[in-house]
Amino acid sequence: MTDLPRTPSFDLGGKRALVTGASSGIGLGCAVALAEAGAHVVCAARRADVLQEAVNAMQAEGWSAEALSLDQTDVTAVAAACEDPFDVVLNSAGLARHSAATQTAPDDYDAVMNINVRGAYFLSTHAAKAMMAAGKPGSIIHISSQMGHVGGVDRAVYCASKHAVEGMVKSMAIEWGKAGIRINTICPTFIRTPLTEPTFNDPDRLAWIMDKIKLPRVGEVSDIMGAVQFLASDASAMVTGTAMMIDGGWTAD
Repeated sequence: MTDLPRTPSFDLGGKRALVTGASSGIGLGCAVALAEAGAHVVCAARRADVLQEAVNAMQAEGWSAEALSLDQTDVTAVAAACEDPFDVVLNSAGLARHSAATQTAPDDYDAVMNINVRGAYFLSTHAAKAMMAAGKPGSIIHISSQMGHVGGVDRAVYCASKHAVEGMVKSMAIEWGKAGIRINTICPTFIRTPLTEPTFNDPDRLAWIMDKIKLPRVGEVSDIMGAVQFLASDASAMVTGTAMMIDGGWTAD
């Protein structure tokens, strides 16, 4: 009789996960995806009131979740949050301040880099240190962007930050692979959230987006959630140092 292969499990029962930027939008979608798969999710964000409302809604669904007020730019606080090692760490905290490159203010540049690069870097290192100290494997996931692979109008700073994250992840994957720690990125196209509504309401920007996306619509938060479950689970046990494009074909050109 043929010995048939079996699909690895997407189940996250018994796993602990940390999700930053979890109070709304993509981050909340990521937290829900992990909770739906059975993980206990520590939802972290700066807006404590909004975050607690989100966690209350998750708990009302019967999922295991708790709130953690956390500023990801505070490296000391991040280290403390990661002291008890997680099985999954997902970074969805981020910032975008768009302008023509010649009009970029140093304060805007610093703010974007502080969260998108520095915050992502030290979240990763503190999470990995705790995993290695406990002798346990883990999955670290960053919500990056298609803009980590291409350029965009008025997006020089944002693109620079996301290109940096992509390079950072490749290097960390090489360093941590032997410890069983995987690290990857998810790279969405424009996703419909309250924060992106001004972009979608601009006819010129919307025309540019729809010209670039090969599928006949923009992205929704739900488009990301399956990828989150995949990269967090044993289904992606051989995946590290790579980017999962959820861009509707934007980068296919």
